Amino acid sequence: MTSPITKKAEKKIYSVTEITRDIRVRLEEGFRQVWVEGEISNFKLHTSGHMYFSLKDSSSVLKCAMFRRANEKLSFQLKDGMQALCLGTISVYEARGDYQLIVEEVEPKGVGALQLKFQQLKERLFKEGLFDEAHKVPIPYLPYRIGIVTSPTGAAIRDILNVSRRRFSNIEILIYPVLVQGETAGQEIADAIATLNRWNTSLPEDRKVDVLIVGRGGGSLEDLWAFNEEVVARAIWASEIPVISAVGHEIDYVIADFVADVRAPTPSAAAEMVIPRKEDLVDAITKLRNRLLTALSAKIDLLREQLSRARSAYILRQPLNIIVQYQQRIDDLTKDLITGTERLIEDRQQGFRLFIEKLETLSPLGILNRGYSITTNISDGKIIRSARQVSRHERVRTLLGKGSFVSSVEEIDDAGSDDRQGS
Repeated sequence: MTSPITKKAEKKIYSVTEITRDIRVRLEEGFRQVWVEGEISNFKLHTSGHMYFSLKDSSSVLKCAMFRRANEKLSFQLKDGMQALCLGTISVYEARGDYQLIVEEVEPKGVGALQLKFQQLKERLFKEGLFDEAHKVPIPYLPYRIGIVTSPTGAAIRDILNVSRRRFSNIEILIYPVLVQGETAGQEIADAIATLNRWNTSLPEDRKVDVLIVGRGGGSLEDLWAFNEEVVARAIWASEIPVISAVGHEIDYVIADFVADVRAPTPSAAAEMVIPRKEDLVDAITKLRNRLLTALSAKIDLLREQLSRARSAYILRQPLNIIVQYQQRIDDLTKDLITGTERLIEDRQQGFRLFIEKLETLSPLGILNRGYSITTNISDGKIIRSARQVSRHERVRTLLGKGSFVSSVEEIDDAGSDDRQGS
């Protein structure tokens, strides 16, 4: 019979850490590199760069973690509500005892990763204003020099050169060779645009690159992806040289098309946009020349007619008669001026005389000259207006029209006078 002590020694007792770690190992061994489909929810991007979210379906939820080393390779952004396929390993977060999926890869379900990345980048750059029409500049009508950023061996450069030779072979074409496909293609294209802009600032005005054509021939979304790179979009937006985006076929659209000043459906169409037909220009110049000659001939005929009329004019046939008439007119004006001045002076003198006469009439001296006199008191010089203002034997002065005299009052007759007044 086994003793209780022996039974107790046979028990295997785990610590919480041990059992949790054992479960983690078993899960990782049993669910390594599994694909799990579900809807992303509770998405969080930690400051460390790690991503945390959940995958859910109609009845269950699975926590997920995607560390920075893995999510740096994502070509699109994760967000809540996205249906996704996640590749990873089931593990346990020992600190909380939660099982979770350690995600290594994510594929969007229902839409390709590149297409999703395209839509997300397009939306973000649109919000930043990189597609604004106000930033776009017109393409010059007849450029002196055209810069081409493309593969030197692709169909695009052949098409552009063919159009150039056919339409206007005098225009200078500058080719900046780059890769247009592959991991480094986007950066090469962006560097080429920036380099051409820097170089252009050192050139004289008559040697500058007037426009850039950036593009390539058609292909799949993967083939054209370099022109969907954010670095290319920002290089086009920063370019001081006007940029034509000419990528793929007419139905193909890339991010570069929305940022560029002009979008061309094909490289050939880009060349036709910027390179006019030389024959059309020669024809237009010929028409303008003929119009100018016609206008000049009409102007010369008009001037010749005006000159003929001027020759037969009286003023040119007897020019001295005109001078004599003007001299006579000056004499008449001078005579009128003198007559008018004399009349004005006479009128003013007459008025002055009338004014003097009025003054003399109102003047006290004028009154005295008519036989009147003014008597004043010698003591204070006041005018005597009443007999009561004097006394007998008082000396008074009498002012006449001519001279004056002093007398003494001998007799006073104050009949009809008022009381004695002061002056």
